[in-house]
Amino acid sequence: MDLQNKATRINLFNLSTPQMRAFHMSWFAFFLCFFAWFGVAPLMKFVKEEMSLTKEQIGWCIIGSVSITIFARLLIGWLCDWIGPRLAYTWLLMLGSLPVMGIAFAHDYNSFFWCRVAIGMIGAAFVITQYHTSMMFAPNCVGTANATTAGWGNSGGGVTQLVMPFVFAVLVGSLGVSTYWGWRISMILAGCLCFMTGIAYYLLTQDAPDGNFSELRASGKMPRKKEVNGTFLEACMDYRVWALFLIYGACFGVELTINNVAALYFVDCFDYFRKMDLVKAAAMAGLFASMFGLMNIFARTLGGYFGDKFGERWGLPGRVKWLFIVLFFEGLALIVFSQMNILVFAIPAMILFSLFVQMSEGATFSVVPFVNKKALGSVAGIVGAGGNAGAVAAGFLFKTTAFNWHTALLILGMIVTVVSFFSFAVRFGEQARKEASEAHSLAIARRYGLAQETVDEVGVEDLVGAVS
Repeated sequence: MDLQNKATRINLFNLSTPQMRAFHMSWFAFFLCFFAWFGVAPLMKFVKEEMSLTKEQIGWCIIGSVSITIFARLLIGWLCDWIGPRLAYTWLLMLGSLPVMGIAFAHDYNSFFWCRVAIGMIGAAFVITQYHTSMMFAPNCVGTANATTAGWGNSGGGVTQLVMPFVFAVLVGSLGVSTYWGWRISMILAGCLCFMTGIAYYLLTQDAPDGNFSELRASGKMPRKKEVNGTFLEACMDYRVWALFLIYGACFGVELTINNVAALYFVDCFDYFRKMDLVKAAAMAGLFASMFGLMNIFARTLGGYFGDKFGERWGLPGRVKWLFIVLFFEGLALIVFSQMNILVFAIPAMILFSLFVQMSEGATFSVVPFVNKKALGSVAGIVGAGGNAGAVAAGFLFKTTAFNWHTALLILGMIVTVVSFFSFAVRFGEQARKEASEAHSLAIARRYGLAQETVDEVGVEDLVGAVS
């Protein structure tokens, strides 16, 4: 949907506008959800020992943690169109905090598994984050806004690899808490933070630049709720949405998988960690694993930023070409990483691989806002669910005993390389390209306080070059 008064620039230190409050609250809420979602991953060594989990059982936990998110994202996308991102985020954070805290009371594989599955519900936060920033930012910077909020949110997956072992170590080493309760209290704290953030989201944000959906519908500025009911089916009928579903599975699905297995991978595959006691090995493995997730701080932003720049230069097809480039190189980088047997080489290979993973995610959601504006929530939900579907599929590679770590990563890299070619299925008609170009020029005009006629006369490219 086309709403008025979208922001044409990102002013990071300005919290006075609804656009920037939504920007900061959405990435922070997603950060906490991601943190809680994977909070137990760097502590799995202790859970494994305590509950005598097998490799297959750990694999099922990984699959379970991301599988429910497929359905949650499909639902939450439609829900955003229906009730707005503000209420959707508030309820998700508050209800999602319950299983995060509830996992502290798991006592065997079955109870742990079902809590792990329920926690995956909060992974739907990503869709709300992308929806909310798409509502608030104009075409000239929406890719950058989407990528930055998602990237900073995704960095929670890296931060949790650092923080959770540290919190555990403080509880056990300094406060004398048993290992049994150490990881449990850590998860309770993460759940409490999610609950409080849900309250803050309700109080500090609004759905769109000009108000909440209920107000905009009452004034006739938005379609009424009953007109939203068919948008999900409309999105499902668009083959481009399913191409992006596969593409996002090949980037975000890979990120989810690595977040789940990275710490265990380092401990199991490199002699460096076998010489340490369990607590120290977990802390060091978490440190190295965190490097993968922490690339989100800037790498995903780069993907969205260059998506905007390619769109500025070559229109909507330019955004798609950029998506292909970064996804193709992600596959190649993962293949290289899979063959690393020495830790000093594995770390930089992982960082390079992470760079392309995050940029691919940012590039994907620099395309999504232009696919179907009337069904933005449904499109974002389906594409977002593709990330989790990819993680579920990848989880089977790491669950089976038929492949070792290196072989599973190699196969995954080959799959990503093949999927990159699906980006060429994402095409836009002449009318869609013309509308996107006009919306972009209008955003440029508003950004620099110029009349639309001036932009049309000078041209967007020459105008941007002149003001730069």
